[in-house]
Amino acid sequence: MLGKIKKQIIKTLPLEWNIKESDLVIPPDLSMGDLSFGCFALAKKLGKNPAEVSKELEEKIKNFELKILEKVEAVGPFVNFTLNSTILAKDVLIEIQKLKEKFGQSITHKKETILIEYPSNNTHKEVHVGHLRNICLGNAIVKLRENVGYKVIPINYINDFGTHVSKCLWGLEKFHSKEKPPKNKQKWLGQIYAEASNYVKDHPETVEELKEYLRKLEGKDKKVWKLFMTTRAWSLEGFKNIFKELGLKHKTTFYEKDVKASGQKAVDLLLKKKIAQVGEGGAIIIDLSSYGLDIGLIRKSDGSGLYLTSDLGLFQIKAKKFPKVDESINLTGSEQKFYFKQMFKILELMGLKYKTTHITYELVMLPSGKMSSRLGNVILYEDIRDEALALATAETQKRHSEWNKKKIQQTAWALALGAVKFSMVKVGSNQIITFNTEEALSFDGYTGPYMQYSIARINSILKKVGVIKNLGSKMQYQELKTLFEKKLIFKLANFEEIILEAAEKNDPSCLAKYLFELAKLFSEFYENCSVLKAESLDLKVARLQLVKATKLVLEKGLTILGVPIIKEM
Repeated sequence: MLGKIKKQIIKTLPLEWNIKESDLVIPPDLSMGDLSFGCFALAKKLGKNPAEVSKELEEKIKNFELKILEKVEAVGPFVNFTLNSTILAKDVLIEIQKLKEKFGQSITHKKETILIEYPSNNTHKEVHVGHLRNICLGNAIVKLRENVGYKVIPINYINDFGTHVSKCLWGLEKFHSKEKPPKNKQKWLGQIYAEASNYVKDHPETVEELKEYLRKLEGKDKKVWKLFMTTRAWSLEGFKNIFKELGLKHKTTFYEKDVKASGQKAVDLLLKKKIAQVGEGGAIIIDLSSYGLDIGLIRKSDGSGLYLTSDLGLFQIKAKKFPKVDESINLTGSEQKFYFKQMFKILELMGLKYKTTHITYELVMLPSGKMSSRLGNVILYEDIRDEALALATAETQKRHSEWNKKKIQQTAWALALGAVKFSMVKVGSNQIITFNTEEALSFDGYTGPYMQYSIARINSILKKVGVIKNLGSKMQYQELKTLFEKKLIFKLANFEEIILEAAEKNDPSCLAKYLFELAKLFSEFYENCSVLKAESLDLKVARLQLVKATKLVLEKGLTILGVPIIKEM
């Protein structure tokens, strides 16, 4: 909506000036109007003084007499625009009422198809809070991209083979072969992996024993392979349950054990094309130093593959299965930046046609410091979930002792999920998160429960208002004339642009911040502009429509971020 207003203003200006929508910004101070344009770059281009150009711009725009503009004013090197409150209210509220849940969507990227691969987790390890950030970020990016027109194909690539698997199986046979597996088998495997890793670190004499076990696994030794397939199934079942809880759905899932052979063929092809070469000891390498990417190792000297080997095979398989893709996105932790730079360069040298993108995110830390599945000091998703659920249940029971058990459980579950999901997307992916469950569940401040409460509060208002009869034939938008109302309406008008910005930056925190600011503006509006006791029926009806519009935008935005909506709190 705000984009349409910007386009109207730009159309009044000479085409050769090449002024873009992004050049019209929301100023930090309301005294500068609703939109502002700095004339510095344009003045330099025209060879004029910025203040002179701003005055010229003011006159050109005034001559068109745009109805949406109440005032255009040149102030030094800036041109400030104040929008007509009545027209703005009418345009925004009618469009929200008309489009409903489709408000904020666009078709900017309608003809583009993308793959997004996440969370790329490992079997024989637990799902920890780092994976949680990956999943929440990935889910939000999928929804954001879909809302601006992309056809999005979510896929997963599960690392179900290699050193970490052999280490877990070795540890299981060595230390736990006579034990009956517990109910949570996936968690048990993760604990065994950490135990085995620490044992090998303290007993270096076991390294050769572990290498021999890996050779048996890769050679499909009958006993080892049977144990591998059994434990692999445990992990996959655990992933299935967690993915369902977090709303993660994949179109296709690939597994490393199925792409290893293709990866080795890719290495042979690279050798044949003389892109790769035999290095020291017989290892196969690609010299990427001319690109500032050092040496890429794509096959070990003993002939076995690495992660890079398998990934090269995976990309070839993906290209065959999804030939009409415009972009392939990988979502991983920032520590893998260099790895993906190497891989994307090798794929480019192999002749891969479509665009490759690596979206990264920083660590999720415990208050005590960095986590490591190898050291066994990870905080598991299930532990976070259970802790959040316990706190949410206690808080809900305290607030609503009159509710039945089922309603308390449903509300607490939604609160717990909302708290952990919102905490994972509310900050930029380049920022480290230090996760604190109690802070995430707070009903005050920049949290999921605060956002959920804002919607529940609106529902309470609407319930108190009830059905209004004798509405008359027309909505009186001119009634919405206070500063609190205009600020709220203007914020609603910016929803589509925020979604587009968040989608193009792959940054859900843009949307999270917007929703938090919208919720705060609504709170200010409601505290200063009575809906229930409005001075007239016309004003009451107009404010009621504004309340409903705000609710719709908050609900849609939180749905994109994966935060459950709670009707009553």
